[in-house]
Amino acid sequence: MAKPWVIAKRPLFVRDVVRDFCLAAARLESHFHDYDRTGAVSFSFFDDILGRQNSKGLLWRLKDSAHLLFRDEGSEVLGEYLDWALGYIFHECIKLKEDAYQQMNYKPRFENLQQRQDLSPEEQHLGGELFAVISQTSESIRREVQRVRFILFHCKRMFIRYLPRHADNPLLARLFYLQWQLLEQAFRSYTEELLQAMYGSDLSRLYLLAAESLEAGGWEQEAAAARMDAAHPQWPPRHTLDEGRALAAQRREQPSNPIT
Repeated sequence: MAKPWVIAKRPLFVRDVVRDFCLAAARLESHFHDYDRTGAVSFSFFDDILGRQNSKGLLWRLKDSAHLLFRDEGSEVLGEYLDWALGYIFHECIKLKEDAYQQMNYKPRFENLQQRQDLSPEEQHLGGELFAVISQTSESIRREVQRVRFILFHCKRMFIRYLPRHADNPLLARLFYLQWQLLEQAFRSYTEELLQAMYGSDLSRLYLLAAESLEAGGWEQEAAAARMDAAHPQWPPRHTLDEGRALAAQRREQPSNPIT
């Protein structure tokens, strides 16, 4: 049974999960693009995006929010799938972090050791055997990157099918309106399909819901701009805000209970 405070805050948790998924997908795919070019992944990147128990990073928060949102939704199959998939990305990125650590710290050290002239034949042999294991992390990284990309793709497909039931969520519409560039960075060619699935061919509903949420938060100028877009709806929105104001207007409302 879902906790009452989770049920009461469900629109907020839906917004948070979608926002953090978009942020994570955009960051991961950008980093994987660098990996395609260099053949290396960054330990510091995964250390930051994962975080730790006392300072949770983006992927950790996304995993926890997904557990609260999707578990206890009864027979909601897509929610079960999304909960597992987002958790899987988190755990696969832990492996990438560990493999990046091996490549960053131990691979150069073993390479240097193998070049020493004072090693006995047995030490040379042992070093070669151990270095072969470290070298296998390159193949592990390739497989892990491939799996994360695969799950990210299917998460987008699942969100397109899951989110229409939350099409009346003003917080979600506000996110799409104020951070439309982030939505496109994450969903790319699937953005139009997502919007079509949620709002149909008339995007005025999206902009009116966003205006409703902005007005409730005291952002009257931004709400007026959203209503202007509702009068002549198109994508992307015409009356876009500068990035600083958009992010301020999209500030995070905190749940009444902490995520643990």
